[in-house]
Amino acid sequence: MGIKENIEEIKSKIPSEVQLLAVSKTKPIEALEEAYAAGMREFGENKVQELLAKEEIFHKDVKWHLIGHLQTNKVKYLVDKVHLIHSLDSIKLLEEIEKVYEKNEKTANTLIQINIGREESKSGILEENLNELIEAIEECNHILVKGIMVIIPKGNEESNRYYFKKTKGIFDELKCKKFKNISMDILSMGMTNDYMTAIEEGSTLVRVGTGIFGERNYNV
Repeated sequence: MGIKENIEEIKSKIPSEVQLLAVSKTKPIEALEEAYAAGMREFGENKVQELLAKEEIFHKDVKWHLIGHLQTNKVKYLVDKVHLIHSLDSIKLLEEIEKVYEKNEKTANTLIQINIGREESKSGILEENLNELIEAIEECNHILVKGIMVIIPKGNEESNRYYFKKTKGIFDELKCKKFKNISMDILSMGMTNDYMTAIEEGSTLVRVGTGIFGERNYNV
């Protein structure tokens, strides 16, 4: 099946209120053009450099999401280029985003990335450090947190469901409270192999790459 058919099939499966993010990392502009022609307007990239290169030459009505780990020295390149940063995962990064966006008189939209599986190989804040980060967010003037993002450990459906459920619990708990600069509108969880389980457990945004574009090409 082609990209257009893949998108149509996924959209037919997911509820209309769930947002589909096309994860276009490593994919050429021609593939993105096919997705755009099929109605996609929200694209996710892992690397700042690749996001910037594509943003410069692609359609201007597209919203770009940075879903990969964000290094503090790359924050300055994202102003006016990115719609949503999914990977706010430390006070150090928070402070840099605040500083850069303040200087530019802009506001950054972000999601807190939680390392729900406590994997050393993955970025994301640990659950026990969440309150400290939230307190720091409330001191900011140029950052809005719109929700939570997770990348769960690889596993079977039962294990996937466990981590999605756990994340949704944190999301709901935060949603009940009143914070400055924080609202729980977006729960970004679920990828190509597990997005239906994620939706069943409350995801409002799914990040699909291979399911739309086919296997990734890391040789580019």
